[in-house]
Amino acid sequence: MRRGNPGFLGGWSSRLRMIFAVSSLAVGSGMVSGASALENQAEDKLDELAPLHMLVSLDDQKIDVYRGGELIRTSPISSGKKGYSTPTGVFSILEKRRRHFSNLYDDAPMPYMQRLTWSGVALHQGHLPGYPASHGCVRMPRDFAKDLFALTKRGAQVIVTNEHAEPRRVDHPVLPQPYVPATTLVSLSPAVIGFDAGLRGSLTSAALQENIQTVEPNPYFEHPLRMIITPNKPINKVKTVQRLLNRLGYRAGPVDGVIGRKTRAAIALFQEGAELPINGNMSDFIVARIFQEAGYEKPLNATLRVRRKFREVYSAPVFIENPDVHVGTHVFTALGFKEGEARVSWISVRAEDRGERTPHAILDRVDLPEKVRKDLGKILTPGTSLIITERSFKRHTDLGTDFVVMTR
Repeated sequence: MRRGNPGFLGGWSSRLRMIFAVSSLAVGSGMVSGASALENQAEDKLDELAPLHMLVSLDDQKIDVYRGGELIRTSPISSGKKGYSTPTGVFSILEKRRRHFSNLYDDAPMPYMQRLTWSGVALHQGHLPGYPASHGCVRMPRDFAKDLFALTKRGAQVIVTNEHAEPRRVDHPVLPQPYVPATTLVSLSPAVIGFDAGLRGSLTSAALQENIQTVEPNPYFEHPLRMIITPNKPINKVKTVQRLLNRLGYRAGPVDGVIGRKTRAAIALFQEGAELPINGNMSDFIVARIFQEAGYEKPLNATLRVRRKFREVYSAPVFIENPDVHVGTHVFTALGFKEGEARVSWISVRAEDRGERTPHAILDRVDLPEKVRKDLGKILTPGTSLIITERSFKRHTDLGTDFVVMTR
């Protein structure tokens, strides 16, 4: 058996001893290795990308603060007393003031105020007697209120429920993913190109760049989107049909949800062109045919709306199966990702559930047209949330708010 070179091995032993000695010295003197520093930087970066959101349980009298799916803070609270119940639902922080006084209750001090509604509901420092005692706000201990104030930004989402709720990972094809255009990789190696001078000339980098699709950087990448899907009411169904008829050139008149003379005339004209019985009535069959003519496989009976920085920036018709069956209120939130990445994970929170339906069961009922998926993928940002609900959002949603859904 051939023996190794003892000098060679001995050299390595001395080198290893030196490395261990330097490492021990670095640890003892408080130094951090390059790998550890990089790991810490990566963790800090992920923390920055993961969305901050708060869950308030009225039954438990507790607030939980999450960074993505990780619980990072928790505290007791005091919510609204009898006659002044704190509303449950989905809210966002609309305004922050370190020093604030109530304009409803005798200038009562509300330090570290974070407003949830313009009607007066907020998170703030206050006395905690161990039971609901406020006039509708969520009171928190001083140190916690101060720390939370430093953590949050305007637009951070707050979900208030009766029972305890917590985020859970969810994976479903309906949840939007970042749009990354497909590209074709071409090898420029001589083995592939061969010795054809003409071929080599045609495969210049400039020529290749012309065929590669690019996505412009998103100037709003640091601003989470707020999205909501709600089933259409009868008036919204009529509005959608009016929009489609106008788009198809049938002049249905103003999109007002009223089946008036112009809308009936447009339907009759559509029926004539489709060689159908002409009566001007908006039956389910006619609605389905109008959607097909507009390029949709089936009638879209719900609406997706998108807000950014408290303003609506996008809307589109979508589909919910069995819209008359209770949906409840579910919030889905995109975790952190870097610009240019093609995949993002999502979490879900049940803000209200009727019938104990799972998040997957709710998502199974939703269908987004391919164009809508692509549009959302182009504007998707870390921390984007999607609310699916049958509740109305319009009463408390206006300029200067995100979508506000009250479940009580």
